[in-house]
Amino acid sequence: MVITMNKLEQSIQQLSSVLQLKPIDCHKLFTDGLTPLQSVEIFLKEQVSLREARANELRLKRSYLPARKTIQAFDFGFQRSITKEQMLRLSDCSWIDDAYNIMFLGPPSVGKSHLATSLAYEALDKGYSVSFVTLDELIKQLKTAEISTASRKRINYHMKSHLIVIDEVGFLPVSNAEANLFFTFVSALHEKASIVITSNKSFGEWAGFLGDEVITTAILDRLVFKCEVFNMTGDGYRIKHRKTIL
Repeated sequence: MVITMNKLEQSIQQLSSVLQLKPIDCHKLFTDGLTPLQSVEIFLKEQVSLREARANELRLKRSYLPARKTIQAFDFGFQRSITKEQMLRLSDCSWIDDAYNIMFLGPPSVGKSHLATSLAYEALDKGYSVSFVTLDELIKQLKTAEISTASRKRINYHMKSHLIVIDEVGFLPVSNAEANLFFTFVSALHEKASIVITSNKSFGEWAGFLGDEVITTAILDRLVFKCEVFNMTGDGYRIKHRKTIL
C-alpha cells in the first residue's frame, strides 16, 4: 500500500509539473481524508488559477503598459486637486463596463500619467484588456496601418481593448490629416470602450495643437459625453523633488 501511495504521489507531482501547476501537497490530501471528488476540485482550482495567471501575463505583455504605478504610492499630499477617495472609487473599474472615459488635464509632472497608469493596472488585474499608447505613437500607427503589419496589429488590439490609455495628448502638434485620423479613431471607440486621456492642455487649447476647431469640437464631444474630468494643478513633482549629485 505504501509503495502504491508513493507511486501515486510521484505520478501526481509529475503530472502537476507537466501542466505547470503549483506543487500539490499529497500528504495533506491524504491526512485530511478528502474524498476523490474533493481532491479533483483542488486540482481543478489550481488549473484555473494557473490559467488566470497566464492570461494576466499575456494581457500585460500586449498592453505595452509602462512600469507599474499604484494609487497607494501616489502623493496626494503634494497633488491636492484630486483625492485618494476619488481614485479608490474609480479603482473598482465598473465605469469600464459602461464605456465611461477619464481625462487627466494639467501641466507636466503633476501626476497625470501616474494615475492613468495605476487605473490601467487595476483594470488589467481585474481581467480587462488594456492598451497603452502615446498620441504621437498612435498617430504613427494610424498613418502606417495600411503598409505596416505591426502597426495594423497594434491598431486592431487598441480597437479590441476594453480600456485604452492615450498619454501625452497635446505635447506635440499634429497636422490636419493626423487630426482627422485621431477623430476617426475616437469615433470608432465611442461608447464601445473606455478611453483614459492625459493632456497638458486645457480644452480651450486643444484647437491649437489639433489645428482645426471643427475637428477639435467633434473629438471632445465624443470624449466628454460620458467622462470624468480631472483638472490637476500645482507645481511639477519632479522639479520640486529633483535629485542632485552633490
